[in-house]
Amino acid sequence: MPVVTQVVRAGKAVAWYVRELMGDTAYQRYLARFAVEHHDHEPLSEREFWRQRIDNQPMDSRCC
Repeated sequence: MPVVTQVVRAGKAVAWYVRELMGDTAYQRYLARFAVEHHDHEPLSEREFWRQRIDNQPMDSRCC
């Protein structure tokens, strides 16, 4: 496998890991699960989702 291909694959893997670690994909996972489990109402907007997620965290685990 060429070195350039290996570097690109490694970069994509690192980017995926960082996005998962930071929670960037949480809303997309919520929408996917919501589509399967709930058909009787609309999902939260992205803004509502993040507000609810932050509000549900214990106060001592927040950074700001």
